[in-house]
Formats: sequence, C-alpha cells, structure tokens
Amino acid sequence: MDTATPAKPAARRQAKPQREAAGFYRPDRYRPDDSVAYLMRRLLTSFASEVQHELDPRGLTNAQWVPLYKLHMGHGTTAAELARHCQMDAGAMTRTLDRLEAKGLVSRLRSSEDRRVVNLALTDDGRLAAGQIPQALCKVLNAHLKGFTPEEVELLKSMLLRMIDNGVGLQKQRNEPA
Repeated sequence: MDTATPAKPAARRQAKPQREAAGFYRPDRYRPDDSVAYLMRRLLTSFASEVQHELDPRGLTNAQWVPLYKLHMGHGTTAAELARHCQMDAGAMTRTLDRLEAKGLVSRLRSSEDRRVVNLALTDDGRLAAGQIPQALCKVLNAHLKGFTPEEVELLKSMLLRMIDNGVGLQKQRNEPA
C-alpha cells in the first residue's frame, strides 16, 4: 500500500515537455501479463503482503497502519482529513478509527472551539506503534529493490512519477467542463 499523499508533481521536480502517447498497447495484441499496470498491481500486492507480515506482530492490518502513520506524520487531525490523505471513504475511515481506538492507539477529542469537530490524536501506544512502521516499510522496500543500483532506483522513481503526472493530467482533462 502506498502511504504517500497524492503526488504534487511541480513541487518535486521540473515538468518535462509532454509528448504524445506512444501507443505501447494495442487491443489486438494486449496481454495482461505484459501490462505495466498488471505488473505494478502484482508488486503492490507483494508489498502489501510483506508489510502485513512485518506488522502482524504489532497487531496492525494494512488498512490500519496507513492512517496510523499518516496521523503520526501530521497529515490530518480529523477523520475527514485523514480519509482524504489515505484515499479512503469516510465510512471506511470511521470503522478503521474505531478499531484503532479499541486497540488504544488513537483517541478522539471533541474540539472546544467547535463541538461538531472531533479531532484525532495518537495515544502513547499509538506513537510507539506508528514510530515502528518505517522500519517495516524500509525492510520490505529494500527487499523488493534487492539487486538494484542507486541509479536504477532513481530511474524507477522518476518513471513512476511521470506516470503519476500523466494520470493527474488525465483526471484534469476528465474533470474539465465540456
């Protein structure tokens, strides 16, 4: 699972001139096993499985460690903010927070300024658990990048960021008024 918030392309690197789509895939020759998206899905599945294995002893599921870590990083103080940062719907986030609260990792505190607002905070145990997440993530990432050179890792990241930029562009086009 990805813990990053939606990419902010301009903030990370210089925009490169846009090229026309290369047409790498054609319906008459399409094979899912050769699809970049399918390969990325397999990678994410493997990554999620291994992270789950690493975090199981800490009692955290894949659905729980992401919001816990985002909260630890300051990416939201309410359920709605956290849901946006985790790309989860509000109902799923509420259920996840219920579980994290039952485990004693998160507390909900009604705002003294606006009683409609419920702020989230990590408990001491929650801070301890969230602080251990990077160790698991790094172990799994490094295992998946075994045999890569530093240059290859940077190239891979730059290519993935370009694909994310393309996806953001597609979303903008789709959301533009006709």
